[in-house]
Amino acid sequence: MVRSLWTGASGMIGQQANIDTISNNLANVNTHGYKKVRADFEDLIYQTVRTAGTPATEDTVVPVGIQMGHGVKLADTQRMFSQGALQATDVSTDMAIAGEGFFRIQMYDGSWAYTRNGNFKVDSDGRMVTGNGYWLLPDIIMPEGFLPETITVSKDGRVGVKVPRIDEDNPIDVGRIELYRFPNPVGLTAVGENLFKITQASGDPIPGRPGYEGMGQIEHKFLEMSNVSVVQEMVNLIVAQRAYEFNSRAIQTSDNMLGTATTLKR
Repeated sequence: MVRSLWTGASGMIGQQANIDTISNNLANVNTHGYKKVRADFEDLIYQTVRTAGTPATEDTVVPVGIQMGHGVKLADTQRMFSQGALQATDVSTDMAIAGEGFFRIQMYDGSWAYTRNGNFKVDSDGRMVTGNGYWLLPDIIMPEGFLPETITVSKDGRVGVKVPRIDEDNPIDVGRIELYRFPNPVGLTAVGENLFKITQASGDPIPGRPGYEGMGQIEHKFLEMSNVSVVQEMVNLIVAQRAYEFNSRAIQTSDNMLGTATTLKR
């Protein structure tokens, strides 16, 4: 059977995975804190017909060998943790990280997750939570009678709020936000809802104070937008589409060659 049939098929499968990745990036272009993903590929095993350096005569060797490739496969999908644009929201519970770091979140089962999405809310108990109700850690709990519009967050993570029954003029301190970074953030695994969980590849989280020891600082009343470039993704989509067509053309050409071979006998 013509080898190029299977080689072309592997190329089409690979480009389909590439288009799936690009489509997910474009779908999340307005997702707060989303980090784009890049599909990486590697070539498959080679059939060595002749090894370079094989003796040709008693005094010479073959300078170049003969190897036939068998196509391509998806090697990994790497997440790109470059900074997204910051958008002003004027919402007192919104926060963005300018620089490195993640917020820590406690999920319903007690496990920890990490996010770049600072779109927080205050629940009925006064606790600062995500849009899905997961707790922000360390706990930030507002006192009874606080004024939501007076919440302030400093660049180093200190959270304050005004409570009229305590002090009408000066905000009181209700906690401090910590950030966490990882030796290998691309090793984190995405679990949806803008959340990541640690793996053996990511390493253990390193806590830190915002604005110190390599941590990013907190920008209050801002949200980090997706780092997806629509123009770049559209160019990637065009390239992937054409590569898919080229591989399908290779299969069609191989099929025509086989058709020619079958008609040799009259």
